[in-house]
Amino acid sequence: MLDRMKPALVESYVGAIGLGYLLAETILHFVSIFSSPVAGWFARYEYLKPLSGMRPPSPSPLEFAVPQVVEFVLLSVLWYILLRWLYFSPVKRETAELAPDLNQAD
Repeated sequence: MLDRMKPALVESYVGAIGLGYLLAETILHFVSIFSSPVAGWFARYEYLKPLSGMRPPSPSPLEFAVPQVVEFVLLSVLWYILLRWLYFSPVKRETAELAPDLNQAD
């Protein structure tokens, strides 16, 4: 089944569009690794501002970034596997073998 699907994905550019989308998601998760701790800190600061007397233990900035790191690594590995499968291995093309012409005089 995968042997028949690969040429269709490569020749119709659906594979390239899918890989581009997956790469864009990977880049967004890479950026989120750095922006999620800042966003978490701001959200906590805004929540605790009215309750200045109560200070629950503050989570580490890494706690906000760990899910983004995991998603970034998984998406990167998936993108690389799909890229190698679609474009670095040759596409098998089915060719019809021509039957010898019996009417041809030598």
